[in-house]
Amino acid sequence: MSEARPLSPVTVALIDDHPVVLAGIESWFAASEDPIVTVAKGPDVSLAFRGPGATADVVVLDLQLSQGTPVYRELRQLVALERQVIVYTMRDSQEDALTCLDLGAFTYLTKAEGENHLVAATLAAAACRPYTPPMLAGAFGSDLSSGRPALAPREVEVLLEWFQSESKAMVGESLGISVRTVNTYLDRIRIKYANVGRPAPTKANLVARAVQDGWVSLDEL
Repeated sequence: MSEARPLSPVTVALIDDHPVVLAGIESWFAASEDPIVTVAKGPDVSLAFRGPGATADVVVLDLQLSQGTPVYRELRQLVALERQVIVYTMRDSQEDALTCLDLGAFTYLTKAEGENHLVAATLAAAACRPYTPPMLAGAFGSDLSSGRPALAPREVEVLLEWFQSESKAMVGESLGISVRTVNTYLDRIRIKYANVGRPAPTKANLVARAVQDGWVSLDEL
């Protein structure tokens, strides 16, 4: 059965300090088979906090704007407001990618990955579906000899809390995050396991994988 298409256009705020990049992304979105509408664009992150950009479904954010330093603080602020943020950058850095994911970005794309990945990621973000572009799949490091994925400390924390809770709502309340953020962490963990050939589609599967890999002990369950 094919996926249902969005009932209304996905709205996007584009934050980048290069006019040609803004124009290019906007044209890609305008040409998308599933409608994507740019409601705010420019070099100032404040556009994502005010006016039409404040309610955009997705924020596409260049990691390094004219101020010269990565906009981690602004990314953290957007995530705190439960915004879906796609970091779209020239910085092909595993460290940057994992930092952005740890801060709560929906995904991390390099500008070399181009139109198809950005459009697909934007539609996935609006629908709260996980999306892992090629660069990010590489950043999800693992011990290939053992098939053990590299989980970030926050991912392990969410995983353990979920094992010990009756619902994702309880996990969110305990950790001070939204249910959507809990789902994002769990989806990311499942992607990491799938990438090393050990899929864990159910909670029981994840419990087994976590015990096997030493992320949690039986005493903690």
